Amino acid sequence: MEFSHISVLLSEAVNALNINPDGVYVDATAGGGGHSGEILKRLSPNGRLVCIDQDPDAQAVLHRRFGEDGRVTLAEDNYSNIERVLNSAGIEAADGILMDIGVSSYQLDCVERGFSYHHDAPLDMRMSKQGQSAADLVNSLSWQELAEIFSKYGEEKFSARIAKLIVEERDTAPIENTLRLAEIIREGYPQAARRNGHPARKVFQALRIAVNDELSVLERGLSSAFARLSSGGRLAVITFHSLEDRTVKRRFLKFAEGCTCPPQFPVCVCGKKPEGRLISGKPIAPSETEVEGNPRSRTAKLRVVEKI
Repeated sequence: MEFSHISVLLSEAVNALNINPDGVYVDATAGGGGHSGEILKRLSPNGRLVCIDQDPDAQAVLHRRFGEDGRVTLAEDNYSNIERVLNSAGIEAADGILMDIGVSSYQLDCVERGFSYHHDAPLDMRMSKQGQSAADLVNSLSWQELAEIFSKYGEEKFSARIAKLIVEERDTAPIENTLRLAEIIREGYPQAARRNGHPARKVFQALRIAVNDELSVLERGLSSAFARLSSGGRLAVITFHSLEDRTVKRRFLKFAEGCTCPPQFPVCVCGKKPEGRLISGKPIAPSETEVEGNPRSRTAKLRVVEKI
């Protein structure tokens, strides 16, 4: 299957970078290169773009699309390692960095990757195709550990009930396929609650986040990316669920935070000054037209911070 991905908030995200044609930019989650291609349209021959993606399938497409473009540096790595990537490329600072967080359309639609609960496939979910798979977690963790993952990363209120049923079922035979896990989750869901979307949605999200350590990676990635921005450079981040968005919102507010002295102090003694400024108070959402054309964009939110 060809790595294809409909780039969400394409013009909004690239516009938010406020591109200087001669500047240096990073697409830290390049995927199929949709955002990268739009950035390149706005760069002069002197501009530079670094495309990072840990998925080997994405890298194959990026090499085909941009491998001959002298302005482009390709790096097969996790975006949390952006400082290492920039060091290897001889880049001290970037004028703009874009992150499109989460699973891509290709990864969801590529059945054998095991991200979807709609098709039967090996229970995998590894974005980099390395490390522990979802099957490894499901078949080795205690019900308490599984319940914590489902609750923390999926906000699943029936987490304990589902986790106990998983442990009971795996005693019969290892749970190695997506549809078997989805059926177990469905059985663990109260009948009345099954009307609110697919019962497996939250658990599959939680397992994907746990397998790829997504929230920790996001925390590290935000810090590393902001540290490598030039003065006036912008960090634009697209998220798709509340856990990601809260993480980005909290970190951006921290970047923009100034004096932390108690309000009763007559003058500032902490000396803390804002490192960044928020470009918009509220996140940018997709237009109705985009959502109609790409329903998966419905939950997307774009936040932007500029380094001072």
